[in-house]
Amino acid sequence: MDRIRLVNMTFYGYHGVSAAEKETGRRFEVDCELAVDLAEAGKTDRLTNTIDYAAVYDLIAGIVQNTSFSLLEGLAATVATRVLEEFAVVEATIRVRKVVPPISGYVDYIEVEVTRRQTTPEKLLPPPDDHE
Repeated sequence: MDRIRLVNMTFYGYHGVSAAEKETGRRFEVDCELAVDLAEAGKTDRLTNTIDYAAVYDLIAGIVQNTSFSLLEGLAATVATRVLEEFAVVEATIRVRKVVPPISGYVDYIEVEVTRRQTTPEKLLPPPDDHE
């Protein structure tokens, strides 16, 4: 299976268990890995035969910046679910990192990774040929 990766997208969001985190916000980093068949895109070199990376980025940015979750798990799972709903991908792996987490000790970040698979196989079929 082929892969498309959007790596280290950085956003400011208001996610966390404490009221302070939800009020002041933090920096979050997100990686998105999509399993998709890219054979046709490789042959045609046409955007219509692949996943529009900018549209994936915009979807993720909207979720991270405009919603609030207590847990990184909830944020990552929502992103994965929405990506599968909006795009013709077989599988989505989402990594969400909270940079400078509120813990007593030094750690670069806390990261959660979730992987979800497409449950609607008809989303993966190519569009019908207009000449049929």
